[in-house]
Amino acid sequence: MKWNKYILFLLLFLWAYPSFSSDSKSEGKEEFKIVDFIFGHVNDSHEWYFFSVGDVHVSIPLPVILYSKQTGLHLFSSSKLSHQTEGFPFKIATEGANKDKVVEIMGDGSEIVPLDLSITKTVLGMLIVTFLLLFFLIKSARLTSKDPMAPPRGIQNLVEPVVTFIRDDVAIPFIGKKYSRYLPYLLTIFFFVLLCNLIGLLIPLGFNITGNIAVTMVLAVFTFLITTVSGKKHYWLEIINPEVPWFMKLPLPLIPFIEVLGIFTKPIILMVRLFANMFAGHMIVTVLIALIFLMSSVFNPIVGFGTSIISVVFSLFMLVVDILISFIQAYIFTLLSAMYFGMATVESKH
Repeated sequence: MKWNKYILFLLLFLWAYPSFSSDSKSEGKEEFKIVDFIFGHVNDSHEWYFFSVGDVHVSIPLPVILYSKQTGLHLFSSSKLSHQTEGFPFKIATEGANKDKVVEIMGDGSEIVPLDLSITKTVLGMLIVTFLLLFFLIKSARLTSKDPMAPPRGIQNLVEPVVTFIRDDVAIPFIGKKYSRYLPYLLTIFFFVLLCNLIGLLIPLGFNITGNIAVTMVLAVFTFLITTVSGKKHYWLEIINPEVPWFMKLPLPLIPFIEVLGIFTKPIILMVRLFANMFAGHMIVTVLIALIFLMSSVFNPIVGFGTSIISVVFSLFMLVVDILISFIQAYIFTLLSAMYFGMATVESKH
């Protein structure tokens, strides 16, 4: 038991000791930049970064796929962007309107932004999540199809209760009799969002999938398109000509305007809600960890060690809270999508 305490003490000390910025007064040592550290961990990138040891950065380069109208299609490793060679026409802009984007340097010295189709860290994370979902869900479906009456076993014990819950407590109550046509989408969106949320909590992997607003926007757009296509006559009549007093529609169509605006605000709410909650969780944990290096840089490693104890405790607490939030946000996204589908497909009472 005593040895475990000593090992924990040593690990915390090594974590709190940043070799690249242990003394802010030393010459030739880079100052720790907390903003770059934080956003470098929560933002997307062209490499899969893990950690740094001194000046050595441990990361996996990812494929960069670019299409330029002038020079065509390009495919290369992202390591070429971080280790520039003479004559290589691409780089990541560090300033200006194209900051953090891959730009192409033309012969006259001008810079253009090609179409970026790269496998970035976020895209890689989504591919991993998709592979895991296909593997486990297909395996569970095969076990069920072989013997539907057999008691669930293995992965079925995790999948079947969720499927039953989404069907009986989300799809049927909010959509009604025609729930079966929307159930595959609701199950897909729940499992995908949940696994993306959970995999983002594994700090060594560095994924922040649902903390990327582009990802949540695409998910919200899918819900918006399904709702719009599924809209029945009664749904559109309630938007264009709602059952409200005439003076709320004439001479200014105030309520119809609000109803039309609501068509677009609903997917925006879905997008922002999921993004804000997951991004905030990642940001808080990253800031707590960054405080360790900041205190070591500004003061000394002893202060950094003292900060590390507080930061690690609060980080673990936030990770536990984020696990709960991951389930809640996946449930809310699925629930709101089901509500929108139900509103669009409701039949007239008259």
